[in-house]
Amino acid sequence: MDHFGQIAARLADRGLDAVLLTEEADRFYASGFHSAGTDGAALVTRNGAYYFTDSRYIEAAHRHVKHAKIDMVGRGRGYCRLIQEVVEAESIRTMGFDDAYMTVADFEVYRKALSCQLVPASALLTELRTVKDQQELREMIAAQRVAERALEEIYNDIRPGVTEKEIAARLQYLMLHYGAENMSFDPIAVSGPNGSMPHGVPSEKPLAAGEFLTMDFGCIKNGYCSDMTRTVAIGRVTEEMERVYGTVLSAQLAGIAAARAGVTGAAVDGAARKVIDDAGYGEYFTHSFGHGVGVEIHEQPTASPGFDRPLPVGAVISAEPGIYLPGKFGVRIEDVVILREGGCENITMAPKKLLVL
Repeated sequence: MDHFGQIAARLADRGLDAVLLTEEADRFYASGFHSAGTDGAALVTRNGAYYFTDSRYIEAAHRHVKHAKIDMVGRGRGYCRLIQEVVEAESIRTMGFDDAYMTVADFEVYRKALSCQLVPASALLTELRTVKDQQELREMIAAQRVAERALEEIYNDIRPGVTEKEIAARLQYLMLHYGAENMSFDPIAVSGPNGSMPHGVPSEKPLAAGEFLTMDFGCIKNGYCSDMTRTVAIGRVTEEMERVYGTVLSAQLAGIAAARAGVTGAAVDGAARKVIDDAGYGEYFTHSFGHGVGVEIHEQPTASPGFDRPLPVGAVISAEPGIYLPGKFGVRIEDVVILREGGCENITMAPKKLLVL
């Protein structure tokens, strides 16, 4: 799967003859081929596409990159040289670059080496990547199913005495075992007072009866991310724990009900935030309702108080309100939804009823 054609079709509208993609996620989106860090460059022109990489990836690139001319960098033929050859062959005058990622130092290297004007173009890739096509959605659903299989199995391991690190490590193993290529991010498994930190780091702390355990995790399948959070109780729950959990679940359902194409991200966030505010926990909901998910775990658009633009059809966002009580516990519940014209499609199938293990 690649998006060379979709990118090329938008160049004229942006006044570009070509766009150079050096950042890992944009490069993968264009080519459908993953190479780490800065070990590659994709160049899309109005007339075609090119993929350049080094000897470590060239064989794999020939196997996986379609619809592009592939060439290898080497001594005396670095990225700038290969790109400049295309600039000259196609008379390129204006070339976009991924300004949201490229360092100033790298920009200066390309600016001096290429005989064309470099123009910021990250907005073009952001716009394209925001709206997922059907194949992208299939990959994201497949990644979600892998994570859900891991969740079903991890329940067997949750008991007093097991450490947060052991739960996090087991989640990673299970997702890889069931077909993940990698993790979307380092899994979070935090319990008791540690749960009040939304992005707490798993520690040697053992799980204990009467605590919540929050697990936030996801995996990559065919280049696309999944993301989910479930909070479960160990042994027993207090009235306060039940009240907070019920509030978070009600807030999540309210936000999902408001999520659809055409409304602003702020409106979706506001629908969930009102539930938490009305319950008296407003100061303890410290992040936004959701973020975009795709090739990267955090993409555009967002369902946040500051996102005042309409959400587009085909965008994929997380739905993850939370309440975090310092020194006590935290609760977060997260699904992933696809935005449609009249509502949204929740692609997360795992149950959300409070589970006491």
